Amino acid sequence: CHKHKIGLIIDVDLRSHENNLAHRTREIDRERLIVRRGQPFSITLQFSDSLPPKHHLELVLHLGKREEVAIKVQKERGAGDKWWFTQQGAQDEVLLTLHSPADAIIGHYRLAVLMMSPDGHIVEKADKARFHLLYNPWCKDDVVYLPDESLLQEYVMNEDGIIYMGSWDYIRSIPWNYGQFEDYVMDICFEVLDNSKDALKNSQMDIERRSDPVYVSRMITAMVNSNGDRGVLWGKWEEPYSDGVAPYRWTGSVPILQQWSKAGVRAVKYGQCWVFAAVACTVLRCLGVPTRLITNFNSAHDVDGNLSLDVLLNERLESYDSRARKDSSWNFHCWVESWMTRDDLPKGNDGWQVLDPTPQELSDGEFCCGPCPVTAIKEGILGVKYDAPFVFAEVNADIINWIVHQDGRREKLRVDQASVGRNISTKSVYGDTREDVTLHYKYPEGSREEREVYEKAGRRVTEPAYGNEAPGQLQLSIKQAKPVFGTDFDVIVEVENTGVTDAHAQLTMLAIAVTYNSLHRGECQRQTISVTVPAHKVHREVLRLHYDDYVRCVSEHHLIRVKALLEAPGENEPIMAVANIPLSMPELLVQVPGKAVVWEQLTAYISFTNPLPVPLKGGVFTVEGSGLLSSTEIRVKGDVAPGQKVSVKLSFSPMRTGVRKLLVDFDSDRLKDVKGVATVVVRKKYTPFITRLY
Repeated sequence: CHKHKIGLIIDVDLRSHENNLAHRTREIDRERLIVRRGQPFSITLQFSDSLPPKHHLELVLHLGKREEVAIKVQKERGAGDKWWFTQQGAQDEVLLTLHSPADAIIGHYRLAVLMMSPDGHIVEKADKARFHLLYNPWCKDDVVYLPDESLLQEYVMNEDGIIYMGSWDYIRSIPWNYGQFEDYVMDICFEVLDNSKDALKNSQMDIERRSDPVYVSRMITAMVNSNGDRGVLWGKWEEPYSDGVAPYRWTGSVPILQQWSKAGVRAVKYGQCWVFAAVACTVLRCLGVPTRLITNFNSAHDVDGNLSLDVLLNERLESYDSRARKDSSWNFHCWVESWMTRDDLPKGNDGWQVLDPTPQELSDGEFCCGPCPVTAIKEGILGVKYDAPFVFAEVNADIINWIVHQDGRREKLRVDQASVGRNISTKSVYGDTREDVTLHYKYPEGSREEREVYEKAGRRVTEPAYGNEAPGQLQLSIKQAKPVFGTDFDVIVEVENTGVTDAHAQLTMLAIAVTYNSLHRGECQRQTISVTVPAHKVHREVLRLHYDDYVRCVSEHHLIRVKALLEAPGENEPIMAVANIPLSMPELLVQVPGKAVVWEQLTAYISFTNPLPVPLKGGVFTVEGSGLLSSTEIRVKGDVAPGQKVSVKLSFSPMRTGVRKLLVDFDSDRLKDVKGVATVVVRKKYTPFITRLY
């Protein structure tokens, strides 16, 4: 309530409890008024006496840091794109119902209530009331309208997520706390918009354009990364991270946003693709735009826009050192999809738009990407806004491997490896399981529709796997069990001879440690041998990888890439097979026994056993959970010996009811990114009613 003791108007009650419940914003705040556009809300005015005859009320809304935008609220319903209000009541109390248009500007409003005399003069005003307005995916006239309630519960209201990582044939997941309804997160989301280049350059124009989620979502993809602006996260793809937080340490968006705001909008160190995407998901869900996080496996980064990736290797099968910016591939890459309908798209567009906040390429002079319609990608319609050719290449580019010899001569390789854009994944609406959305982005591989899309997109139609010439008689493949980080393991390279004569060849097997964006981190093992493969037989070679060898160069992503190159006289071209081998990590055990009741103390028990043959130093647990507790660190005293179990406990009092997730991360000098999660169902306090009979 805002009290005014000047004259007649003695109280303005914003009815925050009732309005926020009706507008599904009670999780954000119960005291401040937060409403969604296109849906009416009511406030109550109290007067010390009845309104004088022929006097009337006018309402004016103000927006912007310097209140650059003023909107007069009409007294009766006019055109659909205007604010209007009705009033009812008698004597000393009036109920005002405000109606916002479905395309109203989102933001922080100040409401001025003016009492006007019959001749149009302001007799009295109450102008201290404030409220926030958000997008409304429940309103059928809002462009973010999503008619399925189960999708809205997941893509707007759910604060807990799952992010998929690893490789296309060995997918792992980590839990994430989006926390879009945590205290003051909404304020920071608007602070993100207020610090965009457009907002700082032309505040009034920027505020007026915030009615359009296409514009706002594009601003967010630019502002989540710090390239060229006051963005939230500083990207870094290789160690050391000693002057910040390593990307794999984060388990939620809230500490990142809080740190950015508290530091005076200075970029937080550090992020990588899944962290950028997760923070964007938090901001968009908070503002009311249905959003989900997407992982694309074998994702292409096409620099020159030719819809193919040329990967250059030297004679040792290492990435060719070139100063020019070059095409690259990501073992996995994360972005978000947000739901909004657009007039500039062909009919049949389902509303999902790709937004990629990872700084990769400039788009209209900014490091941002999207919104790009998923349907346009599937259909190969690359002329639509924004960045369609780049996104199309991320899921569809050809990969062409070349060996660059010392004399500069290039030799094309026959490649036997998975195509770009595999197992495109997101968290299911129906629980903590993976949903595959690959067919939203592309027609089935090899189908007639796929060929037609490639031609429409201007991409050459790929020839059969081995070019115009008949395939050779040798086939190459790599097989491995799912190895665990800390163990020694074998990789088996198979050479199959499908011909009728014996084959002689030279086989090079190379294991290198790489990051998830294919940066070379060091060689683990190499072996070159001559092999003879009898007709219609399979020859197997074993490459033994020892922990002591690979631990020296493996990155925080624990990814080892094995390449096998086969050169045989009489074959059309050398054959290369590539396998990405993610080393699996142990899990933390997180237990929260007992009943969880809001504001009553609860204890979590966290334990972990060191699986490595060496001690772990500098161990630290990070615990957080939306509605449960803010991010908390627990440091382990001393070293953790091989095979030793370390246990910690943490007491906290849940702040909000509902199904909550407690997320735990463990990091040390040799073992990083170990995650654990527990589900906590927080109940309301039970207050017994005592009935007395007299």
